[in-house]
Amino acid sequence: MSYDDYRVLAARIRAELQDVARVVDRAERARLLMEQHPDEDVYLDAAAHNLHDFYTALERAFLQIARVVDQSTPDGERWHRDLLEQMGISVPGVRPPVLDSSTVLELDEYLRFRHVVRNVYSFRLNPQRVTQLVEGIRPLFEKVSTQLHQFAQMLEQWSTEAQGE
Repeated sequence: MSYDDYRVLAARIRAELQDVARVVDRAERARLLMEQHPDEDVYLDAAAHNLHDFYTALERAFLQIARVVDQSTPDGERWHRDLLEQMGISVPGVRPPVLDSSTVLELDEYLRFRHVVRNVYSFRLNPQRVTQLVEGIRPLFEKVSTQLHQFAQMLEQWSTEAQGE
């Protein structure tokens, strides 16, 4: 691994966050349409799909961090949850936590919902639960975005410092 990998990772994190911002907007629009047209299942489906995409996109960034920085990705049946937990811990001699513990807890709700979306027919989804998650998505995204931007900035600083040595 080179410190140029850190610059590339920082750029990937920022690009992923731009895409996630669009997903958040789409989820919120779908929720508004759900309220206006409660009999139209397509809006519930759209909101659920965007909630799924929200967590999936963040998980892609977490995987890149685990591969490039930690040089260790979880495996096994619980790898999704283990990866999220890994982002909330300090790796001694490697990095501080990527996310704070409250953010990890909030993201766990979206991880669990993504599992439901992948394993249950959409007509079985609870519209109130979808609405609740969409209502929380923007404040959570703002927290995650701030923390990931800070992490990306730290990666670039490490890269710059390493090149100066």
